[in-house]
Amino acid sequence: MNLHLLNRSPFSSRVYEDVLNAMGSEDQLLLIEDGVNGALSSAGHYLAGLEGRLFALREDLESRGLSGRCSESVIVVDVDGFVALTEAADKTISWF
Repeated sequence: MNLHLLNRSPFSSRVYEDVLNAMGSEDQLLLIEDGVNGALSSAGHYLAGLEGRLFALREDLESRGLSGRCSESVIVVDVDGFVALTEAADKTISWF
């Protein structure tokens, strides 16, 4: 299982399409920095089909005033959760 890190918002970049094309069926996606905009309910169609494998970094949500606005399918993790995800992954791939 690979962990993909995405720091670009789907509202301003199409990098998420490359991520989705590269992801395997067991891979996980963690939204960081501006990528957390993809966790919003209004962005659900961009990252559909990743239920149980889509995460967003709490600290980045908070710094952007987006806490409590995530889609129900997004799992919010803190920095310790980020570390746990990287430790569980075979490889971490950053998308910028």
